[in-house]
Amino acid sequence: MSTSALLLIAHGSRRPEANADLDHLAGVLRARGEWLHVQPAYLELCEPSIAQAGEMCVAAGVKQVVMVPYFLSAGVHVVEDLTAARGELAKRHPAVKFVLAEPLGRHPLLLDVVEERAREAGR
Repeated sequence: MSTSALLLIAHGSRRPEANADLDHLAGVLRARGEWLHVQPAYLELCEPSIAQAGEMCVAAGVKQVVMVPYFLSAGVHVVEDLTAARGELAKRHPAVKFVLAEPLGRHPLLLDVVEERAREAGR
């Protein structure tokens, strides 16, 4: 098992069922056992916030927190807001390395997901 935490970050919604997707993803990744700690977080509209979730990761005793944007593109939230959040957490916890991953973006596996969703809709 890694000594790293996985911090999954979504925008956040007032609709609990929308936020449940990230909670589900976190649970599945947690069950796989690769990460010492897996924590969902939300940019706005619900909790835990990125700062709160980052604190939870640090409290779990990790040496590194990999922050994964659950966003499709590198828009303002990813480029500015998440970069700033990473910087704040790193400043508060200099002994822990905070790394911001790329958004889902143009990952080739997304093509398969989009095609599958289109096939499902067309049936």
